[in-house]
Amino acid sequence: MDTSEFWAVIEAARSAAGPDRPFADALVDELASRTEDEILRYQERFDEVHDALYRWDVWAAAYLIGGGCSDDSFMDFRAGLIALGRDWYERVAACPDSLAEHPAVIAAAGAYDDDVVFYEDVNYAASAAFRRVVRGDRDFYDAWDEYAASRDGSGQDSVHMGEDFDFDDPDEMRRRLPGLAALHLLDTPHLPPGEASSGA
Repeated sequence: MDTSEFWAVIEAARSAAGPDRPFADALVDELASRTEDEILRYQERFDEVHDALYRWDVWAAAYLIGGGCSDDSFMDFRAGLIALGRDWYERVAACPDSLAEHPAVIAAAGAYDDDVVFYEDVNYAASAAFRRVVRGDRDFYDAWDEYAASRDGSGQDSVHMGEDFDFDDPDEMRRRLPGLAALHLLDTPHLPPGEASSGA
């Protein structure tokens, strides 16, 4: 499964989702219509696009939207970005602050909803689909380990997260993510340029 096929799966699930059918359920159904090998290939591409967002600037966006963000929550946030579809994924990959323009993010900020974008179940769609189609007692994670071991390992490069910075420094967050900061740091005093924040 190449990248275009991966995103076709995501878009098919997005089209099938609705008020009574969450995206994660639609994604599991879409994957369960495929073979075991296709599900494993989907997981390979999922890990690739998921890992590509493991960056400090994307994490900072999650931190603002979620009012904080642990490592586990950042996994869910990146899964949620994938669930938004290819267009939004690529916009955020290019500029995390573009999320300040997403209608759901704007609405959630006004409602003080810090769960928007975070989508844990999307991380486990392949394993849920695999359980539906597998024959016998074959476990998804055992199958995945075998599959991954058979690959050339090209996807195992070290992660480059970019420049680290202080998520608790409101002026730094305003500088790097001005749109999201405007939505989420309304009650935080803004210091004049050159004046250091205390307690950092």
